[in-house]
Amino acid sequence: MKKDLHEIPRVRDSLSYLYIEHAKIKQDGHSIKICDKEGITPIPCATINCIMLGPGTDITHAAVRNLVENDCMILWCGEGGVRFYAQGLGRTRSARNVIYQALLCSLPKFRLLVAKKMYLMRFKGSLSIDTTIKQLRGKEGSRVKLVYQDNSIRTGVEWKGRSYKRNSWYASDPINRAISSANSCLYGICHAAIVALGYSPALGFIHTGKQLSFVYDIADLYKSEITIPLAFDIVKDSTNDISRRVRISCREQFRKSRLLKRVVEDVKLVLDIKQYLNPSEKDLLDPSKLTLKDYDSDYAVPGYLWDPDEGFQDGGINFNDD
Repeated sequence: MKKDLHEIPRVRDSLSYLYIEHAKIKQDGHSIKICDKEGITPIPCATINCIMLGPGTDITHAAVRNLVENDCMILWCGEGGVRFYAQGLGRTRSARNVIYQALLCSLPKFRLLVAKKMYLMRFKGSLSIDTTIKQLRGKEGSRVKLVYQDNSIRTGVEWKGRSYKRNSWYASDPINRAISSANSCLYGICHAAIVALGYSPALGFIHTGKQLSFVYDIADLYKSEITIPLAFDIVKDSTNDISRRVRISCREQFRKSRLLKRVVEDVKLVLDIKQYLNPSEKDLLDPSKLTLKDYDSDYAVPGYLWDPDEGFQDGGINFNDD
């Protein structure tokens, strides 16, 4: 069966990701090998969806080529897989997902439906899609305020409100610094999942105008459950070395909650609005009309040319009538 890289990347069919730090990565036949103080570990490239390179990693050109040819996304990130810095090519050469996302983001009705779904997920089906966006924002503000208050009561950590200054980190109280550190870790994991799926981190629906707008949209789905309680627990135990302790706790909590898998499922869920559309609107989102197939067999092929009347046209053809 021919492999179609235009399909949504199946990031759950193999290892979701491999995080490596303080090691050298080299090509080893059709695999790569990781050389560190523990010895040499061979890794078959075809079994990994995403390799995350943390501090102290050194990777050869041959290893990068091998990973890319086996459809493995390469991410350069901070310690423990947080603080996303850069990315290589992922599992698909198709722009279908980002075109679909751009279409949803560009048409007001579609964007509104996606934004509403993001809010409704936080209320676990207790609100209707007919609720206005202003009402949803108001309810969300009240919900988050209650989350802060409940965690303050639970841990005994005083809560004076969300406030921090980026240029004066220690001017904020310990709990605000802990929440900011935890959210930074959360943004890194969400960012990695979004780009691995072939979506754009910049095309947000609730947030807008920043290169990480969609990252903020998705991360907000998990703050009340993961990062806020974690931050209060950290400060309850001690106010020393907050940032480091938060990063360590986030790594463990992300692993226990299988957060990467959840992000993949939730991204697809929030962008699926077909049930609210009429037939003509659904037709706009027909995957076959977003991109054509069958040019992944040669990664160097630039793709197709767009024509407003005749649709997709083959590239590399002389269209001059002379």
